[in-house]
Amino acid sequence: MNIATAVEKSRSPALRLVSTKDLSRNDWLNVRKGGIGSSDAAAAVGLNPYQSQLELWMIKTSRDAKLPKVDPNDETSPMYWGSLLEPIVAAHYTKRTGNKVRRINSVLQHPDSDRRWMLANLDYVIVNGGDAQILECKTAGEFGARLWKDGVPEYVQLQVQHQLAVTNKIAADVCVLICGQEIRVHRIERDDALINRLIELEQKFWMYVETDTPPPADGSESAATALKCLYPSDSGNTLDFVGDTEMSSTFSDLVAIRADIEAREKLEAELKQRIQQRMGDASRAKFGTGTVSWKRSKDGLILDVIALMKDQPALLSTYPLIRAGTRRFLINT
Repeated sequence: MNIATAVEKSRSPALRLVSTKDLSRNDWLNVRKGGIGSSDAAAAVGLNPYQSQLELWMIKTSRDAKLPKVDPNDETSPMYWGSLLEPIVAAHYTKRTGNKVRRINSVLQHPDSDRRWMLANLDYVIVNGGDAQILECKTAGEFGARLWKDGVPEYVQLQVQHQLAVTNKIAADVCVLICGQEIRVHRIERDDALINRLIELEQKFWMYVETDTPPPADGSESAATALKCLYPSDSGNTLDFVGDTEMSSTFSDLVAIRADIEAREKLEAELKQRIQQRMGDASRAKFGTGTVSWKRSKDGLILDVIALMKDQPALLSTYPLIRAGTRRFLINT
C-alpha cells in the first residue's frame, strides 16, 4: 500500500445523502439547494465565468423562479449535449486508459458534521485507476474549447477539488471531448492547501445563504440578470444616500469611470476613423503588429414592420404582444 492510499484510508468516506436512481430532476434540484455541490464550488467563491455568487445565492434561497433556466431537452444547449455525450466520453476514457468506471447514483455529503453543507454528484468512480478514483466527464464546443487550451480551466479544477474534499479521495481524472472529435485526459491531484482555502470561502458563501443575506454583485452579466430578477419593479420611493459615505463614494467613482469611458470611446472612434480614411476603398490594411479589415457585409432581407402596420393596422389587435417594461438606470449630476 502506498502512502497516498494509506492516507486516504485514514479519512472517513463520504456519506450517501440520497439515492438519485429514481429521483426526478425537480427533486434532485431541491436536494442540491440544501448545500454547495461540486458544480457550485467555483460560483460560490466567485470564480465561475458563467455564474455569479448572487445568482447562485438566489438559487439556494429559492428565489430563482424568474431566473432564465436551461431546458434539459433543448437540443441547442451545451447541457443537453453534455448529458447525452457523457457516457460516450466515459467509454472512450476506459478505451484510452484501460480504467473501468461505474456510476454512484447518489448525492454524496461530506462526512464531517461541520461540513454537511458540502455535497457532490460524481459522474463516475474509477474502479481500477490507482490513485485516481473519480472521473469527471466534460464536453467543450468551439467557444468552450478556448478555455481548455492551457489545460483544465480553473472553475473545473475547483469542482474536482471540491469532489476530492467531500469524498476524501486523493486524485481524479478529467476526460474532456473537444469539439466532438478529440479526447483529452487530465489528472488532478488532491491539493489540501487549496481545499482548505476553498472550504473557507465556500463556508463564507454558505453563511450568506443561512443568514438570507445577498452577496455583493460582481459586475458580471450573471449578477446583472440576478438583480433584474430580484428587483424587476420600482416602488417610486427615493432613498437619501447623502450621508452614506460608502454609497456616495461609489456614486462618485461610477461618474468618474463613465466619464473616462466616454473619453476613451471618443478617442477610439477617432483613431478608427483615421485608419478608415487612409484605407479608402481597400478591404484590408497591414501593420507591424496586426491587421484590420473593412469589408461590406452581404445584403439582408428583413420585414418592414412600420410599413406593414401602416398598410394593415388591424394586425396589431389580431396579433398583440406585450413587451414587459424594464428598469432603466440613469445618472444625473
